[in-house]
Amino acid sequence: MMVSSAAWGADLLIDDFGGEPGVSALGTRWQGFTDRVMGGRSDMQAGRVEHPDGPALQMRGEVRLDNNGGFIQLRLPLDAAGKTLDAARFSGVLLTLRGAPGAYFLHLRTPDCRRPWQYYRAALDVTQDWREVFVPFDAFEGVSIRGVPDLARLRSLALVAYGEVFTADLEVRRIAFVAAE
Repeated sequence: MMVSSAAWGADLLIDDFGGEPGVSALGTRWQGFTDRVMGGRSDMQAGRVEHPDGPALQMRGEVRLDNNGGFIQLRLPLDAAGKTLDAARFSGVLLTLRGAPGAYFLHLRTPDCRRPWQYYRAALDVTQDWREVFVPFDAFEGVSIRGVPDLARLRSLALVAYGEVFTADLEVRRIAFVAAE
């Protein structure tokens, strides 16, 4: 879903990648993970890239299904003290992004996600041109967990390339939680 840039108003900026590399606007650090933590064979490179119109976070790599693998991800804790963030007043996530074709997702985790394979996910509509993509919180579905995410208790957000063999190349210039209009 496309949303105009006027929607950026009084929202919670998660990151615009303009500060210290690897550190979000919330003061937390981006963390990279691949399926290698469970024996998979996917590879990832990640970091800040500079463009004429500003910095972006780039996640690149080969998503492979060998050895029961199939993902690469950049995860961001939402609270520097390891607690949770209350996002109940927001209606979703607004991202400015672009990328190579592939299966990309946004993941949310709460304290209810006690196992590594439990999370809430929503697909990301990625094209090769920069665009704003709005992901409403009601679009997230539980994976290995029932129900919907408790928005008053979000622990982390992740950008994920998952589930099919492809060369992932995702760039994100901005992420924010946005309020309902």
